[in-house]
Amino acid sequence: MGHLLSADAAAPPPDGGAFRRIDPRARVLAAVGFAAGTVALSTLAALVAALAVAVALLAASRLPVAPTLKRMAMMDGFIVFMLALLPFTVPGVAAFTLWGFPASWEGLQQAAAIALTANAIILTLMVLAGTLEPAVLGHALARLGTPERLVHLLLFTVRYVEVLRGEYQRLRLSMRARGFRPRTDRHTVASLGHLVGMMLVRALERSERILGAMRCRGFTGRLPLIDRLEWRRGDTAFLAGLAAVITALLLLDLSLAH
Repeated sequence: MGHLLSADAAAPPPDGGAFRRIDPRARVLAAVGFAAGTVALSTLAALVAALAVAVALLAASRLPVAPTLKRMAMMDGFIVFMLALLPFTVPGVAAFTLWGFPASWEGLQQAAAIALTANAIILTLMVLAGTLEPAVLGHALARLGTPERLVHLLLFTVRYVEVLRGEYQRLRLSMRARGFRPRTDRHTVASLGHLVGMMLVRALERSERILGAMRCRGFTGRLPLIDRLEWRRGDTAFLAGLAAVITALLLLDLSLAH
C-alpha cells in the first residue's frame, strides 16, 4: 500500500519542461482556471488566441509534439461528427449547399468555436496536468480539498487498472485456447457477455481480498498522504501570470463582442 500513499514512490514523471518545478497544486489550479476562462470566450479571434496560448504552453513543456497532437486527434474523433452536422442543423444564412442541404454560416461559426475551445482546453490539460504522475495528481487534488473518496478512487484505479487488464488478457487467452473466434453471431455476443460478467465477478473478489488485507494492516478508511509538496514564490508568480493571460483573453473577447 506504500506506493499508493507516497507521491515520491511514483515513477519519474514525464518531462514537464518549464513546469517541472511548479507545485502540482498550482498546475491543477492553472489548468482549471484556463479551462473556465476559455469556456467563457465567445468570439473566434479570442478562441484562436486561447489556442495560441495552449500551444505556447506545449512548447514550454517540451512534450513530444507528434504524440501529443495524435492524442488530441483521438479526442477530436469523438466530436468530428457533431462538428460536421452543426452547419446543416443550425438555421441561418446559407454558406453553401451539399447534396441539397444548406450549410449556414452560423453553424460553421459554432462548429469552429467548439473545435477551438475543446482543443485549447485539452491541450492545456495535457500539458499542465497530464505530465503529472497519477499518484502526484491524487495528492495535489487531496491537498486542494477534493473529496477523499474521489481521491481514493483515482489512486486505486491507477494502481489496479493494469491488474484488471492482465486478468482480461488471461480470460481472452483461455477463450482462444478453447477455440473461440469472434464472429457476428449470437454465440459471440453470449461469449463476450460471459467474459464481461466474469471480469466483474473477479474484480469484486479481488477487491474483497484487497480490503481484507488492508484492514489487517490497520486501514480505517483513510489513506495517510506522504508527500513533500511545498508552495514557493514561483508557483504564485506562475498562477498570477496565467491569471493575467486569462484576464487579457476575456477583455479581448469582450471588446470584440461589442
